[in-house]
Amino acid sequence: MSSPTANCPSCGAPVTFRWSSAVQTVCPFCHSILVRSDLDLKKVGTVADLPPDPSPIQLMTSGTYNNKKFDVIGRIIYEYEQGGWNEWHIVFSDGTSGWLSDAQLQYAVSFLVPSAIPLPPEDQVTRGQRLTFVNIPFEVSTMTMASYKGTEGELPFPFYGKTNMLFADLRSHADDFATLDYSDSSAPMLFVGKTVPYEALQLQNVRQFEGWA
Repeated sequence: MSSPTANCPSCGAPVTFRWSSAVQTVCPFCHSILVRSDLDLKKVGTVADLPPDPSPIQLMTSGTYNNKKFDVIGRIIYEYEQGGWNEWHIVFSDGTSGWLSDAQLQYAVSFLVPSAIPLPPEDQVTRGQRLTFVNIPFEVSTMTMASYKGTEGELPFPFYGKTNMLFADLRSHADDFATLDYSDSSAPMLFVGKTVPYEALQLQNVRQFEGWA
């Protein structure tokens, strides 16, 4: 089956969606941020030049998680007082999607948990707090106030122009990982998954840097 294609409302160039459920993408020609309703595209902004990125991951990188193949099709870039990190949007061969967090050579794969689970408001979350989600006991390890620096590729929801967003990362005594995401002022989101060694992801089509063997 061919991928859905539409024309950019800003420059008229063809825009192809690799993932049929994508809601937002960036025109590869004029860098307009496009939000999709069926195949009607609306320009909601423009991506500025993205900051330098030392990550080996890029759009079209592929990998494996839990014996399932995935492709990297999108990215959200965040910045905070100590640096920045990437949230790569990944899509699996069965059509499901998740996120590959890439922060200072630490990696985690996580998935959105349905909103039926009650989540604490951001003013009731503190570092060291113990919380249980999906029957896993977690402890809040870090709380980060970040700002949005840009996007590229395809995302499962509209995301642009945000500032001063709180993220609370949680860890278990094993390799369980979770994030309370307060980027949406209407309701927090919960993502749960696992921390993963770089080698275990079996990444292919990664960026090459000078000096690599």
